[in-house]
Amino acid sequence: MSPNSVAVVDYGMGNLRSVAQAVIHAAQDTGVEVKITSNPQDVRNATRVVLPGQGAMPDCMRELRDSGLMEAVLDAAAKKPLFGVCVGMQMLLDHSAEGDTPGLGLIHGNVIKFSLAGQTQADGSRFKVPQMGWNQVNFMSHGAAVHPVWGEIPNGSYFYFVHSFYAKPHNTVDVAGETDYGGGFASAIARDNLFATQFHPEKSASQGLALYRNFLHWQP
Repeated sequence: MSPNSVAVVDYGMGNLRSVAQAVIHAAQDTGVEVKITSNPQDVRNATRVVLPGQGAMPDCMRELRDSGLMEAVLDAAAKKPLFGVCVGMQMLLDHSAEGDTPGLGLIHGNVIKFSLAGQTQADGSRFKVPQMGWNQVNFMSHGAAVHPVWGEIPNGSYFYFVHSFYAKPHNTVDVAGETDYGGGFASAIARDNLFATQFHPEKSASQGLALYRNFLHWQP
């Protein structure tokens, strides 16, 4: 692979085609090579990694293990920029209530289900689970600035969500973005070389593409 390359991890789960197309689009004219791969060596050789995920957490963790890619992903997470998407974000935490599933334990915290029964939104309609559609993300600043992967994207931008479970990191410093859905929750998390979003950048129009582009140039 080229000196600047990104591996989109294909472990049999995730919105792989649309994630890959968005990353390829974001990488145009940047010299970054994008490779969709189920080969652990490709993940090890890449300079950065995108970990998609879609569906149920127990299935995603099982497929990551059974595909032989888990060790390569853990190796990557220890030293190179890694972007987790949707369930790919939830997998970074310690544990998910969905199927009582252990995660990768890279960012301490749990994944829990929305509990919104009986709550109504401002327009009087009931909150639905899963949350499905566009919602605002407020960037969190811990100290002087928001996370560099947000780049020039305006704070409060809208991104596209589809999920019933959400991340609850133990340490608020790991929360890079927050969204309100019957209460605030972590819609983006980050630590060291890891950045991850609960929303789908690949379904979030120009702001989502900008986020992938920022990730491709991020030097943590």
